[in-house]
Amino acid sequence: MKLIRVHRNQFLFGTTLALTLLFLACKSETKPSVKTVSNETNLKAPDGFSVHEIGKDLGAVRHLTVSKNGDIYANRSVLKDDKAIVLLKDTDKDGTIDEQQYFADVPGTGILVKDNYLYASSNSAVFRYRLNDNQEVTDPENPEKIVDGLIDMGADNAKPFAIDNNDNLYVTIGSWNDACRDNDASGGMMPCAILDSAGGIWKFKADELNQSFADGSRYVTGIKNAVGITWNFKTNSLFATDHGRGGLHNFYPELYTQKQDGELPAETLYEIKEGDNAGWPSTYFDPIKNKRVLAPEYGGDGDKEGEIDAIEPLMAFPAHLGPNDLLFYTGNMFPEKYRNGAFIAFHNQSPELKIGFLVAFVPFKDGKPSGKWEIFLDNFAGYDLKNPEGGTLLHRPCGLAQGPDGALYVCDDFGGSIFKITY
Repeated sequence: MKLIRVHRNQFLFGTTLALTLLFLACKSETKPSVKTVSNETNLKAPDGFSVHEIGKDLGAVRHLTVSKNGDIYANRSVLKDDKAIVLLKDTDKDGTIDEQQYFADVPGTGILVKDNYLYASSNSAVFRYRLNDNQEVTDPENPEKIVDGLIDMGADNAKPFAIDNNDNLYVTIGSWNDACRDNDASGGMMPCAILDSAGGIWKFKADELNQSFADGSRYVTGIKNAVGITWNFKTNSLFATDHGRGGLHNFYPELYTQKQDGELPAETLYEIKEGDNAGWPSTYFDPIKNKRVLAPEYGGDGDKEGEIDAIEPLMAFPAHLGPNDLLFYTGNMFPEKYRNGAFIAFHNQSPELKIGFLVAFVPFKDGKPSGKWEIFLDNFAGYDLKNPEGGTLLHRPCGLAQGPDGALYVCDDFGGSIFKITY
């Protein structure tokens, strides 16, 4: 396997001539310094923010991470040109990406620079690459295997992960069965056998090689598919977003209307402690009733409260938005209101509210949400979701990362773009 490099074609003579002519034309005129805000994309951002598309046509870029030197790594869920990981570099530090590299031959979702390693995941394993003093991957052809043999049934099989400061590795193992239904779909498995190996988050050691599934421990159960997962170093705890189940009207039309099917259940944000149960599959969180409800597969009628001791979400979001990444902002570039708050990338849309394909912001204070969630970046779809006639989907936000200067990065696994947001 070879590292593939692509360098920018630079027209130095033309650029130099143009700058010289511009200088000659303007040197006799002194203009005031004006702070400008630019947006070369269709994305809608709050006043004062600039949005730039720094990478495009990159394929299914799922999650991304930024090293201390500003290098941007993204993991692809589908190989492109036989490679999975994308590296974008600004070699001359002029704010423009001028080099791309590609390596790894196993697709996946999770990716994270932590200390002296680049960690990445496939749909069944987590591995790492050693970084040198310049934060560059030293041997892209030979990653070290951290853990392998995680179950992959082909649906909701991404293995996003987080790492704390004690070298604990937390890996999502999502359920391929939406509500843990039995084979004839008439009811739920009792008990749900899937929870033995999926539908939760497992803990391994980030500094030990060649672990198997059996070497880990189940950290939390009852989470159907936590694609957004991160360690909050301010609270020293794990946070995750969960994808809610579906099919309420399709399987139980006598209990749920088509409208309710679009409204239920909530997408949820949790702070997680070891041993917690988030309630799946026997319950779900109803954002309209603002309570945990017993699932119909387990005797629920759409109103009966859940009977298990499950944790409550920190925040409930509209159904079917598909939260795919979670990031706590710790930089100094953005205004104070964003400090230590949570950004969430929503990958889908609410059929009832006609919103979606957005990045949301949740303000935090003292480690807890301190206000309502709001839309931070909108219009990834490229058209008005309330009037979609003739609209062609452009982007679906999936991954989030923070740069060393405090910039926010968002990647899109549908259009293959990476966006940089500055203030």
